[in-house]
Formats: sequence, C-alpha cells, structure tokens
Amino acid sequence: MKKIAVLLSGCGVFDGSEIHEAVLTLLALSKAGINYQCFAPDMPQLHVVNHLSGEVVTEARNVLVEAARIARGDIKSTTDLEISAFDGLIIPGGLGAAKNLCNFALLGADMQLAPAASHFIKQFIDADKVVGFICIAPVMIPRLYGKGAKGTIGADADTANAFCAMGGEHIKATVADIVVDSERKIVSTPAYMLAGSIAEANIGIEKLVAKVLELA
Repeated sequence: MKKIAVLLSGCGVFDGSEIHEAVLTLLALSKAGINYQCFAPDMPQLHVVNHLSGEVVTEARNVLVEAARIARGDIKSTTDLEISAFDGLIIPGGLGAAKNLCNFALLGADMQLAPAASHFIKQFIDADKVVGFICIAPVMIPRLYGKGAKGTIGADADTANAFCAMGGEHIKATVADIVVDSERKIVSTPAYMLAGSIAEANIGIEKLVAKVLELA
C-alpha cells in the first residue's frame, strides 16, 4: 500500500500551516485509503500571530509542537524520515510555508529554505518521488528543483514574478486547476491563494492528491 508524507509548518494560516488545506489533504488521502504520516521541523517559528487580531505577539512557539495540533499528536520530526517507507510528499500552504519552511515572506526571490525543510524535501527529490505543493508552498519549487521547474501559485503577479526570477516557470492557474511538471514529478495548486471558501479550496486539493497518488 502507498504511504504519503505530509510536511506541516505550524498551526494557523498567518504563522503556520493553513489548517483547512492541511485537513483537506489528510481527508483526501484517508478517503483514498492511503496511509499517511505528518512531519514538521523541530524548530522555533519565525513569530507568533494572534489570529483574532492579526497582530504579532511576543511569545515563542515551536513548529513541530504547533503542527502536532493538526496531526492530533501523531507527528514526527523531519529528522525521523525513513525515505524508503514513503511514495511521495504533500506540503500544504499557509504562511508558515513562507516563514518557517523558507523565508520567502521576508526576502521574496532572495529566499532560502530552512535547512531542516530543505534536507527533508530533497530526500524525496533525490529518490525521484512525487511532491505536491499547495497554496504558497510552490514558491519553494525553483530553489529545490532548479531552472525551468514548473508550478503555480495561482495568479498573483508579484509572487509569480518572484517564482520566475528564481528560475522557475510559473503557470497561471485557477482555484480548480492543478499544474503538473511530469518530468520532475511536481504537482501544485493555488488553494487559498485564490479560494473564497473551504469548498473552493477543496476542488484543487482533491485533484492534487489524486495526481500525487497517480504519480507515486
């Protein structure tokens, strides 16, 4: 039976994983009868955002500890990956993907991946395994795969321009679309980069999960 890894980046759209996207991913995998394992880097978050007010607050949280909320405690550190046990990887969005897994939210096209995230994801790439990127997470594609790698963040011009400036080939997409780079086994979808509701976000996420399983 296939097994998919899901990489989380905290808990909450403004400083961690987008909870709807993460749960919809897990639901789609579960409905398909697929075993999955959640992972997250054991590292401090960039910062903590009060999701009621939108303000940054003066406290510190750990990405793995926060992501454990979404995984109901069933989560492992990225350092515990045994790549041979997995057929692919899916990375939900949320600003944690752009603040904790990489620093795109701070540096744009000059971004770098966090070492823990980079090492984790590259194990899937080196093993020629499929990786699905959701929402803002596709901004990591050019840094991970190099020049010409295809992906989408939807239609936001500034983010698409940064994607291209890093050497990627950005494909404009609607909320219901997925973009597939078959050569590199990359799948991406805009989700909440464009979605106006959880139902809209689910359309692309279900398609992405299905394509990841097809390519796995």
